Order: sequence, then C-alpha cells, then structure tokens
Amino acid sequence: AEAVAGSDAVVTMLFDADSVLEVADEITGALDPEAVWIQASTIGPEGARQVAEVGGPRMLDAPVLGTKKPAEDGALVVLVSGPEALIRKATPVFDAIGGRTVVAGVEIGQASALKLACNAWVGLLTAGTAQSLALAESLGVEPELFLEAIKGGPTDTPYAQLKGAAMLAHDYTTSFAVDGVRKDIGLMVAAARRVDFPVDVLSAVLTQFDRASGRGHGGDDMSAVRSAFPGS
Repeated sequence: AEAVAGSDAVVTMLFDADSVLEVADEITGALDPEAVWIQASTIGPEGARQVAEVGGPRMLDAPVLGTKKPAEDGALVVLVSGPEALIRKATPVFDAIGGRTVVAGVEIGQASALKLACNAWVGLLTAGTAQSLALAESLGVEPELFLEAIKGGPTDTPYAQLKGAAMLAHDYTTSFAVDGVRKDIGLMVAAARRVDFPVDVLSAVLTQFDRASGRGHGGDDMSAVRSAFPGS
C-alpha cells in the first residue's frame, strides 16, 4: 500500500476506502493546482465515488490489474475512468506503470466496477483450480494430471497453470493475499446487491477464501485457497 507523489500527479494504492479517505484531505491539500490524483486502490464503485467527493474534479478512478511481478516490470493493466482531459494528462504516468490502459468511461466508479468484474474472474478461476485439483485427488487421481489434461486446450489458462503449480508445491509466497481477495469479493457482493444482481456464485467463492483464511492463510497468496478443500 502506498501513495506516490510527483509534480504532475499523485498515485494512491491503499487497502480499502477507509484507508484512502484517511489521507484524502492531506493529498488534496498537497496537490499542485494542475496536478492529477490517480486513485488506484481497489475500493469498488461506491468507494471511488465517496473518495471523489473529497478529491473533487482532479481525481481519476484508476485501479490496476496485476500483482507484484507485473508492478515491478511496469506491466500492469490500468483501468481508468474520469474526465477525458485528465486521462490524457495522466497518460505518461499510466505508460510508466502499465503495459496497457483500458478506458472504462467518463464517470468515476466505472473503472472500479470493471476492476471488480475482473477480480471476480480471478477469484473464481483460482478457487476453481483448487477445487479441480482437490476433486481429482479425492477421487484417487494424481492431481497434477488435471493440469496436464487441460494444458494447451481451449479450457487451459496460463493462470490456472501458474496457480495450480503453486498449489501442488504448497508454495504460497504472497502475490495477492487471501485476505485481499476476501475484501475484494466483499466489495463485489455489496456492489452486486445495489443493482439487484445475484450473488450466489460470488458468495460460494468467498466461502472458500474465508475457509482458507480461517485455517491460517489470510496473509498467504490466494493460491492457498487450496487449503479450503480436502487433501494435501
């Protein structure tokens, strides 16, 4: 979690909306008159709008996709929404931290909504990989054969192979922590309920990450969701 300031922009990437709101007055007070506040924390559309009430017209809603390694390589995917003029002004910053920028719209909250949709997929894919490995093992099949079976086919994904290999090795070195996933899925459920969207699948995925956290893996990588299922 961090706030990085420059002469033209300040970037905040903190854990939740409360953390951002705690520093919002300080940030707005320190901003140069023409500077842009790039709010990159994952705080959901409602959180983004709350922060914008403090940040005012100089704030962009700009969460990112990617974890530690892409961040170190400047290869994040930036999701941004807000005034077009501010987006153009912030483009050099986006180019420095990311490999691609996806403009979600002109309204604050649209980029945060897109981030939740993307993280819903990531959470579902990781929990689903853990489930398939555990199911294979429980049914008497070597779990690594699941990854071998889907490898290179239309149902394969690099992410399943990456997280699946970590699960098999019990290597839960943190890239995106279980408790961070739990926080994000909580934001998804809250946002979905505001628009009367069904939350059955989200709730089922959240249950698995809650179980992994309860078993002592809250600070471990999200691949530790494997511990929510039977077997090794």
